[in-house]
Amino acid sequence: MYLLLADSQVGTIPRMGVNTRWAGDMAKSISPVDPFWHSGRVCLTLKVPVEPTRQERAMTDLIKQEHRDGVLTLTIDRPDKLNALTNSMYTRLADLLLTANEDDAVGAIIITGGPNCFTSGNDLVDFLQEPPKHLDSPAFRLMRAVTHLQKPLIAAVCGAAIGIGTTLLLHCDQVLITRDAKLRTPFVNLGLCPEFGASLLLPRLLGHARAARLLLLGDSLDGSEAVAWGLANQAFDDGEQCLAAAAKIAQRFLAMPQQALRQSRQLIKQPGMEELQATLREENTLFIQRLNSEEAKTALNALLNRSTDKNPPKGAQS
Repeated sequence: MYLLLADSQVGTIPRMGVNTRWAGDMAKSISPVDPFWHSGRVCLTLKVPVEPTRQERAMTDLIKQEHRDGVLTLTIDRPDKLNALTNSMYTRLADLLLTANEDDAVGAIIITGGPNCFTSGNDLVDFLQEPPKHLDSPAFRLMRAVTHLQKPLIAAVCGAAIGIGTTLLLHCDQVLITRDAKLRTPFVNLGLCPEFGASLLLPRLLGHARAARLLLLGDSLDGSEAVAWGLANQAFDDGEQCLAAAAKIAQRFLAMPQQALRQSRQLIKQPGMEELQATLREENTLFIQRLNSEEAKTALNALLNRSTDKNPPKGAQS
């Protein structure tokens, strides 16, 4: 039972201001929160107390990390659920990216779901139990971690990449994909709206007509089509080839003069950053509102019922 985005029970901070007394208490905490832009355009790094439950700790184990020769590889590892993302998995991904951003030993980052599936989106039950209610919800926090990342990010996309699995790719420096991949953004189909800056970035990249095919009609693309449309760099016959190519690209980034690489990357991304952050806030605010609409409730409940019918509890009649 999978979908698009998620929320999680973690400590959070008000987006446009911080209570002074609370900020002092937070300095003693152990979990980092990403830098974010306040109305005065001052970038702050704060900490919040997070005490994960046993279930949340188990979910964080579903994000595997491997640090080898300057490359950090993050793998979504929940194959029995088609790598569906939960609240805690979003939090874990954000934390790992924030840590990597400050780690001089990490020169490039690969994000993947392994050789068979990138991600089917969000775990639907988890999404409906704890939907995003504010702009510091974990899925939105992951978006900020990605957009503020200062190191090359490479996506190795094998199989399904649904919802945020597609919109994430708009922020990667290189996207390698299998020919049998399936990219789809069914936000409107579910009574929702685009996220992760897709309403800004996809029309610029593809033109209005093609962006509407993806964002408004919810059409899907395979890997070869994604390359032809400019959403990916190269398509491969199987997942192992795709992962191997991602590793080679990462090593090419590491071989570059690092200061020149990061400054050049910043030159590419910085001109549109303010507009992108404004779009993220607008999209995420509307996304929260749309979740409370009758259209979304009807579509999401119908999807949940279909998923339950296909995957009845053990012992139930098939």
